[in-house]
Amino acid sequence: MVMANPSLLLESLFILSIIFLLPCLSTSCPEYQKQALLQFKFSVHAINPSFHALDSWNSSSSSCCLWDMVTCSSTSNSNSTSSVVIELHLSYLFVEFMPSNLLAPLFFIRSLRVLHLSWNSIYGQIPAVGLGNLSNLVHLDLSGNSINGEILALGLGNLSNLVHLDLSMNSMKVEIPPLGLGNLSNLVYLNLRGNGFNGSIPLQLFQLKYLQYLDLSYNSLEGGLSPKVGSLQDLRLIYLHFNRLSGEVPEEIGNLTKLQILSLWRNKFSNGIPSSISYLRDLEELYLGNNSLSMEIPSDIGNLSNLSYLTLENNKLTGGIPASMQKLNKLYSLNLEGNLLTGEVPFWLFDFKHLWYLSLARNNLTWNNNMKIVPKCMLSNLFLRSCGLQGEIPEWISTQMNLNSLDLSMNQLHGPFPQWLTEFHVLSLLILSQNKLSGSLPTALFRSSQLYTLALSHNNFSGELPENIGDAKLLRFLMLDRNNFYGPIPQSISQISGLELLDLSRNRLSGNIFPVFDHQVNLLYADFSSNQFSGEVPTTFPPNIQTLALGGNKFSEALPSNLTKLRNLRRLELQDNNISGELPSSLLQISYLQVLNMRNNFLQGSIPKTLSNLKNLRILDLSSNNLTGEIPIEFVNNLTGMIEAPPNRTSQTSNFVTAKSFTNGFSSTEYEVNELIVNWKKSKQGLSSHNLDMYFLLDLSNNQLSSEIPASLGALKALKMLNLSYNKLSSKIPTSLGDLQNVEGLDLSHNKLSGPIPTAFTKLQQLTTLDVSNNELTGRIPIGGQMNAMADPNFYANNSGLCGFQIHVSCPGDLPPAPKLQEHDNKEEPWILLEAMGIGYPIGFLLTIGNIFLAGYFNPSPPSNSCHRRHHPHRLIKQRI
Repeated sequence: MVMANPSLLLESLFILSIIFLLPCLSTSCPEYQKQALLQFKFSVHAINPSFHALDSWNSSSSSCCLWDMVTCSSTSNSNSTSSVVIELHLSYLFVEFMPSNLLAPLFFIRSLRVLHLSWNSIYGQIPAVGLGNLSNLVHLDLSGNSINGEILALGLGNLSNLVHLDLSMNSMKVEIPPLGLGNLSNLVYLNLRGNGFNGSIPLQLFQLKYLQYLDLSYNSLEGGLSPKVGSLQDLRLIYLHFNRLSGEVPEEIGNLTKLQILSLWRNKFSNGIPSSISYLRDLEELYLGNNSLSMEIPSDIGNLSNLSYLTLENNKLTGGIPASMQKLNKLYSLNLEGNLLTGEVPFWLFDFKHLWYLSLARNNLTWNNNMKIVPKCMLSNLFLRSCGLQGEIPEWISTQMNLNSLDLSMNQLHGPFPQWLTEFHVLSLLILSQNKLSGSLPTALFRSSQLYTLALSHNNFSGELPENIGDAKLLRFLMLDRNNFYGPIPQSISQISGLELLDLSRNRLSGNIFPVFDHQVNLLYADFSSNQFSGEVPTTFPPNIQTLALGGNKFSEALPSNLTKLRNLRRLELQDNNISGELPSSLLQISYLQVLNMRNNFLQGSIPKTLSNLKNLRILDLSSNNLTGEIPIEFVNNLTGMIEAPPNRTSQTSNFVTAKSFTNGFSSTEYEVNELIVNWKKSKQGLSSHNLDMYFLLDLSNNQLSSEIPASLGALKALKMLNLSYNKLSSKIPTSLGDLQNVEGLDLSHNKLSGPIPTAFTKLQQLTTLDVSNNELTGRIPIGGQMNAMADPNFYANNSGLCGFQIHVSCPGDLPPAPKLQEHDNKEEPWILLEAMGIGYPIGFLLTIGNIFLAGYFNPSPPSNSCHRRHHPHRLIKQRI
């Protein structure tokens, strides 16, 4: 055995010890940096004492460089070697909101080069002076917080070394400051996405010549895209979608020859797609959808040989699909839907080997039904809505076994539901609405384990609904309305726990037993209207249902008391049935109710005062029943939902289930739920579900209500339509009805109202229809405002005491109209009159003398008398002239 040399062994141990000790000697950070970090930890613990992510940060530690989430770098001088903190990785630390001032200690660590504070629920303004101290920062990430204010202007302008800046998903809500941004001349990455920035894109941004990544999406930026964008010739990705940018897409966009992704969708760009876009040979993704782009798709768009995603949907593009597009061999996704494209759908679209998404829906394209297609692609999503398809569902689609979404709606397809369509095992969305398909539905359709949306509305399908409909466990949207289905509803449908929207309206379904839905079912909208259901109104729905439409059936008996268990109802439609009995006072327990339609039933008794507790009610239609008694004052006083319309209400803020988007991709295929039919301005009209919460309506017409109209009705200032016609209301019309500032239709006809029409009606500036006919009204019809336009005599008929210009009846004391002097436009007329006078006088004189002579009155007389007789007729003639 060979013995080791002791001296050599000691030397080796010494060298190893030095190697292991070197990191310890060099990891001591400056004391002030250590204290700054401890102060930050102390501030966090003051808000959340149970916070443990920074437990390794403690004062007993020899150096902060050993702490979690801290990175140091060695610095040397002539006397010693030490370390300073250069990186802090503090993302995803906090769940609860933290004020921005707790960051103040970190701004004393001026050696920082990388600072990650993303997704920490930090709110408020960043201390500007402190942030400006970090002049060595190269990488700053503050994304995913709630930071607000002018951070770019106040602090970041000093960080001239920044290469990477991510402020996305905050709440700045100011303009992008030009000066602060212009100083960041070394930026390569800039992400300001989702901040609510407004104003225009500052021109200084286009001076950042090293910029490769630019994301300004999901803001409120306005104005145009400057041609100076062409100076950012290093750009690889530019995201400007979801803003309000307008004007032309500048031709200079073609200078960005390194660009790989260009996203301008969801803006207001107009005119044509610039032809220079064909210079972007490295472009892989182009998103220009949802603008107002017009003219034709550039003919040389096929030069973009690397393009894989092309999205031009929802514009105003015209012409045909360019033939050069055949060269886009790498195309994965093509979306041209919602334009004005014409011509025949080219067969070569199905030759792209990599194509998985194709949408040509909603254009003016035609389909060559004689064209035989042998697809080379394997599509996952195919949308051919309104493309002129005729005949049976094309069989070539059966080769696309990977189909996830298929929309063939609004075509001229007929024939039965093909069996092969039930064999697509990954099909989740199937829309065949508005065709002429017929026959019964195959039971195999509902054995699908992936079916999510099934829309077969507006066809000629018939037969009973398959008993196994509940086997489609993943169904969320099921629309079978406007067909000829008959028989009962299968009980198994109640087993679809994720079902949200169910529309079986306008069929011939019948029966008096409804499926019993479990409380866990997520059904929000159910429409069974216009069928032949009978018996008591069903209440077997889950408690979270929001819209229940049962109108146009044969339901009878009184409203069941357990209807109140559906406490989340917003919209309840029971019109056009045979429901009898009284309105139950227990309805007040459905406190979220906004629409109650009980029109055309056999309700009796009085309107319950407790109905006033439905404070969210906006539309109440109890017309065409047998209700009696007074209109309760209490009922009116508490209808707060009708008292004041929320400002700037739009369909986007709707509280109703209105429309559902059925795709997870780029298509905008939607299903809008059925309209609400009401008596609106003397005729039945449908109110769109998209805008339903913009309407406020009270219709108590065609009942037997008596006594006077409550003055408190004038407090319902949000009302757009008030109909009290065909009752037995008496006394005077309350002056307070003139306070209904939003009312468009007011019908008080066919009652026993007396007295005058209130002059306050002249304040009704929105009024377009007024009917007070068949009453006992008297006095002058008011003049002024919209009352001057209410001039149809039929709307005042059978009120014998009314007068006014609207009905062409003068009121007592009216002055007769002054006679109009005849005006003469002929410039020669004065001369003609003089000539007539010159000729008429002597002729008149001679005729007068002749009459006198013939009458025997001519006798010699003294000169004075003869002169008198001669001039008197002349005076008469002058007066006539």
